[in-house]
Amino acid sequence: MTVDYNSLLIALGICGACLLVTIVMSWMLARSEHFLLTWAIGVALIVAYSLVYTRYLASPNRWIGAICFAILMFALVALVHAAAQFRSVAKPLWFAFAVGSIATAVTTLPLLLGYDGLGFIALNLAAAGLLATTGWQYWRGREEAPGPIMALTILYGILSAGFLLCAGVLIVEGRMVLGAAPRNWAEDVSLGLNLAAMTGIGALSLALNHWRAAAMHRREAMTDALTGLMNRRAVFEQFESTPFGPAMAVLACDLDGFKSINDRYGHAAGDAVIKGFGAVLRKIVGEQGCAARLGGEEFAVVMAGLTPGAGQELAERIRSTFAAQIIQTDAGPLRCTVSVGLAFGQIEGAKFEDVLRAADKALYLAKQRGRNRIIAAPQRLAG
Repeated sequence: MTVDYNSLLIALGICGACLLVTIVMSWMLARSEHFLLTWAIGVALIVAYSLVYTRYLASPNRWIGAICFAILMFALVALVHAAAQFRSVAKPLWFAFAVGSIATAVTTLPLLLGYDGLGFIALNLAAAGLLATTGWQYWRGREEAPGPIMALTILYGILSAGFLLCAGVLIVEGRMVLGAAPRNWAEDVSLGLNLAAMTGIGALSLALNHWRAAAMHRREAMTDALTGLMNRRAVFEQFESTPFGPAMAVLACDLDGFKSINDRYGHAAGDAVIKGFGAVLRKIVGEQGCAARLGGEEFAVVMAGLTPGAGQELAERIRSTFAAQIIQTDAGPLRCTVSVGLAFGQIEGAKFEDVLRAADKALYLAKQRGRNRIIAAPQRLAG
């Protein structure tokens, strides 16, 4: 059976062009995702490669071949760079250009010297290495979406194996001079894999981008824009089904005299105070617990593994650190204080909203008794 290379290359070009349009449209909707633009450049170069290679098949001129090799090398380097951008570990563009230039020099030099067989061996080995590197880049970021990224890695691995197979057949044949583009069963397999895998890689990559965008929107919906802490919805969703035992504490915090700060100095100053307290919570609570802005000047902290004494110490660290902080605003430096209510769960497990309610009652007492102080719920049983 004779394989019509021109038809397969044209089909590859059409497939790539359709994918390119889809990628560009996706990038237009999410311009912060730079990997989409780099990926689009790589796909555009692959489309160009398929068109120029059909010309080389018809007239195997070494200069046309060299152009083909250069286009393919830079296309695959762009795919590697896009994968690195997806993981936010990409090196500068000059580095990618340097790698593409070196790969082009290594593959085209034998071709231009008349050893086109050696040139195709070098081309296939370089392509296999770059595709494997692209798959490896995605694989290292598999925690973000294990299923799609595993499938994407496998597809890049299959493509890499196809080029490696082509190189292996040429090495076994031992022909350093071909006089024309190689045509053998390995080339047939590799070209078929390219056509099939491009569709799969395109679909998976776009799906992965849409999944990331949806996850980002969800994070934004669950994050307080001013402080970067969790918002009310997020903290309630996280703990609504969690039984609060006697070692789990909720701290309800409220900034003292916040309304007067807004009235006297303006909302910009009030925002600076809220940001300042959010920074204190991030520094003290860190990843050991959860800090959230419930709304306005109200905050909450959830912490596990605390004794009543440790809970008091945590609350005091928050109170004293914030009281000592000088907050720079457009209206000048300001100081502010915070009142804290502390409550624990119970042995049989209490609901988060009940523990928070108990902490709020303790906070109300702290406000009544002069502010800038900590009051613990009368007993560790929240109800």
